[in-house]
Amino acid sequence: MYSDIHRHLGVAVRRKRPEKWRANSWFLLPDNAPTHRSVLVKEVLAKSNVATLEHPPYSPDLSPADFYLFPRLKSALKGRSVCDATDVIKNATKELKRLLQNDFQGCSQHLYSRWQKCIFAQGDCFEGNVV
Repeated sequence: MYSDIHRHLGVAVRRKRPEKWRANSWFLLPDNAPTHRSVLVKEVLAKSNVATLEHPPYSPDLSPADFYLFPRLKSALKGRSVCDATDVIKNATKELKRLLQNDFQGCSQHLYSRWQKCIFAQGDCFEGNVV
């Protein structure tokens, strides 16, 4: 199953960032989910020569979903009443579509700054906003 997802990822990178694909200058930033840390997943990535960045054990400051995406969604959806899961999905999807490509490029810059701080801390957990 993961190999299917990995294949789709490769197709997406090849289509959306052909220059990165040709130069093999892209990397994957998996989170610390147990499935992403599994031996099977690591073997699939190693066989495909996919460069990955490893997270320190607890690192919400290095997860774009935690420091960028979820706070924006929470802020946008705050105070709205919903009837069921379908409403939540519809409203969240609407907010996600409002995010611009520039927003995600800014997120990448924030991630770079956060990784620099992590490197400086030698992988230790750190607190505080890094912008």
